[in-house]
Amino acid sequence: MHVRHLQVSDFRSWKLADLELEPGASVLVGRNGQGKTNLVEAIGYVATLASHRVSSDAPLIRHGAQRAVVRAAVVNDDRELLVELEITAGKSNRARINRGPVPRTRDVLGILRTVLFAPEDLSLVRGDPSDRRRFLDEMLVLRAPRYAGVRSDYDRVLRQRSALLKTVKHSRSADLSTLDVWDGHLAQHGAELLAARVKLVRDMADHVTSAYAEVAPESRPALISYRSSVGDLPEDRESIEDLLLAELDRVRKQEIERGVCLVGPHRDDLDLTLGELPAKGYASHGESWSFALALRLGGYELMRVDGIEPVLVLDDVFAELDRGRRQQLAKVAAAAEQVLITAAVAEDVPDELSGARFEVHGGEVRRV
Repeated sequence: MHVRHLQVSDFRSWKLADLELEPGASVLVGRNGQGKTNLVEAIGYVATLASHRVSSDAPLIRHGAQRAVVRAAVVNDDRELLVELEITAGKSNRARINRGPVPRTRDVLGILRTVLFAPEDLSLVRGDPSDRRRFLDEMLVLRAPRYAGVRSDYDRVLRQRSALLKTVKHSRSADLSTLDVWDGHLAQHGAELLAARVKLVRDMADHVTSAYAEVAPESRPALISYRSSVGDLPEDRESIEDLLLAELDRVRKQEIERGVCLVGPHRDDLDLTLGELPAKGYASHGESWSFALALRLGGYELMRVDGIEPVLVLDDVFAELDRGRRQQLAKVAAAAEQVLITAAVAEDVPDELSGARFEVHGGEVRRV
């Protein structure tokens, strides 16, 4: 899988950018603030319908413009598809595949798969549980796009149930039978999401451990495990649903008193440990970087095991790594069908990745 062509208009800082790409390594070089990260962000958006830098779409539209457009020609097994995304402020986004409109924007998911590593990934180790939950859910969608719908359904139910809890909190005469209905919906959709997350962590765990050992061989072993708000989880979805219903019943009084939903996958975390200690709070700066890198590389290797050859995107990361970690990352990246790299200084990129070079400067991008 590779991106053959990228065009953006009114996306971030770019009024217009047009970029012909090819398999292998492509390096975008430019000083900070020239827009090179915006280009790989656009590619990531085609793959996930989300930015790795912001949580909403509004900042993706160039200041003064009404909409942004991203077009990407994606080649997979000698078949090319053109994906077009129109991002409009205050309105629903629109999507096309080969110039034809699709009913839902998320219908484009799965055409392009990317694994992106960026400086923001340090939050996977040092940040809040929400960062790690987002990482897991994005991996789920990359492996199986239908989980975008599962996650959307769960988020919708969570919002509705949370709003109802706030109403019940301030009204003693509220009808609790409606809460029973939303309990059932939350348990149903939550169980499907939980079962998928647990399987993902189990499938990815060995890949993460191996990747960490490669990039930080002198450090302690790295392990990942899923921690649920309801304790140890059974493996089948039906049993998880029953467990969620029982826990919702148990904490109902607390939820009503506080007006918040205390049970469900939105309360969970991905535990990261080095040896016997949690990585958060105990890992050094270098160990934290290595663990973040191992999470991304673990996901990348898992997708390759699945038979998917994702595009690897390395956004300004080589400057953050020491020489040993650079070489290990370069070894993995060199084997990718396509790897897209951004760097402020060309010398930061290892020789193994000396493919096509592009200069990004003054609102233009050109091959050199």
